[in-house]
Amino acid sequence: MKQKVYIFDTTLRDGEQSPGAKLNTSEKVTIAKQLEKLGVDVIEAGFPISSPGDFQSVIEISKSVKTPIVCALTRALKGDIDSAVQALKYAKRPRIHTGIGASDIHIEHKFHSTREKILAQAIEAVRYSKKFISDIEFYAEDAGRADNKFLSKMVYEVIKAGATVVNIPDTTGYCFPEEFGDKIRYLFKAVPNIEHATISVHCHNDLGMATANTLIGIANGARQAEVTMNGIGERAGNTSLEEIVMAMYTRKDYLSYGTGIHTKEITKTSRMVSHLMGIPVQPNKAIVGANAFAHSSGIHQDGILKRRENYEIIDPLIIGLDESKIILTARSGRAALRHKLSLLNIIVTEEELDKIYQDFIALADRKKEIYEEDLQYLAGKNTGSQNVKVKLNLLHAISGNKNIPTASVKLLVNGKDVEAASTGDGAIDALFKAIDRCVGMKNTLKEFYISAVTVGTDAMARVNVALLHKKQLYWGVGTDTDTVVSAGKAYIEAINKFI
Repeated sequence: MKQKVYIFDTTLRDGEQSPGAKLNTSEKVTIAKQLEKLGVDVIEAGFPISSPGDFQSVIEISKSVKTPIVCALTRALKGDIDSAVQALKYAKRPRIHTGIGASDIHIEHKFHSTREKILAQAIEAVRYSKKFISDIEFYAEDAGRADNKFLSKMVYEVIKAGATVVNIPDTTGYCFPEEFGDKIRYLFKAVPNIEHATISVHCHNDLGMATANTLIGIANGARQAEVTMNGIGERAGNTSLEEIVMAMYTRKDYLSYGTGIHTKEITKTSRMVSHLMGIPVQPNKAIVGANAFAHSSGIHQDGILKRRENYEIIDPLIIGLDESKIILTARSGRAALRHKLSLLNIIVTEEELDKIYQDFIALADRKKEIYEEDLQYLAGKNTGSQNVKVKLNLLHAISGNKNIPTASVKLLVNGKDVEAASTGDGAIDALFKAIDRCVGMKNTLKEFYISAVTVGTDAMARVNVALLHKKQLYWGVGTDTDTVVSAGKAYIEAINKFI
């Protein structure tokens, strides 16, 4: 049977300490319920003594979740512990997380104390907490920079005092993986009563090694990982929940341990945390970033279409995503283009694909990304649907707050070149009047609607128009990166339906 690694989520405590990340009690409860659905083992709900808001949040989370342990942080002070006990009174499975600095840097420059006094305070904090709650976790703050012999003595004494979990934090993200692994391995050899407690690791990402340090801590005996969703947290953040869970899921050959996480809830949880905290996830973030399962290189796209495992080690369905994304850009090849067209039920010959591809590359050079609406336009342009009586060859428009809006057009009407120009209330109004002159009839515009097909300054604009002709409405749609051109295409398409 696989050994279990317990997932201790501190998104609502350490994660909320990210600059700019502030949640109210209702939002914290919402996230806590989703974390329960995700399957985390422990929710660190807050630091009750720090503020009335944090105190109330721990109370409400304790009332709202049933399965996870609800944990409250304290310093090694009786007042902190008393506050945590009160905040946890409704928790079905309460835990106090108390602790103190273990490194000489903290002992001397933060506490202005000695090793002996700090050790005595640590023991007393655990003993005092144990009077109220049986599940006590002790954190040896800045253990990453602590002297291993002193750290091992501290771990031994707090376990002897009743700690059920001992947290070995790399508080400043200082350690290299080999170094941190050696530290955990040393403790398992040097602490005679270590089997009476669960060893936990809590790593920060200041040097970009939080995930690596956590994994090597697990490899050397830790059985609880302290993490946050999206890796949020103070400074450069904490170990990312999704990275730890999916690393163990994907590399069972290397770490054959299990978690209780329901991986299909990962994407939903990530997006909820990002939205409520107002902290966007960087696009290239592992597992949950927008680009994590997106492929824009032609070589990669071809490989993915042949077999997903060529360039993906995780099936996106496992984390709750519908599918991988083939992103069409100027670097995409014909294989990706044909695939995207087929998804739109557009079947083309090799000759038609070559024509579409040439226009596709030209458009992709103008835009960062090509979207479905772009493909529909390109396919219609190159697969025979352009067999119409009126066709736009040239359009020129002038607008502005100090110019008279003017438009001139050159159309192919029944095989003949026709030109006209007009002024109007705006560039689009002037354009429609110029088109009317070219076709020799005044058309009645009944509906006009502009929408952005995509986002960004390079978005394709889609214009829908409806013209009244002999008491019937005829609709036309046009798409282009230029809104005026889109309007002209839509207007001409509607005319072609009745001319």
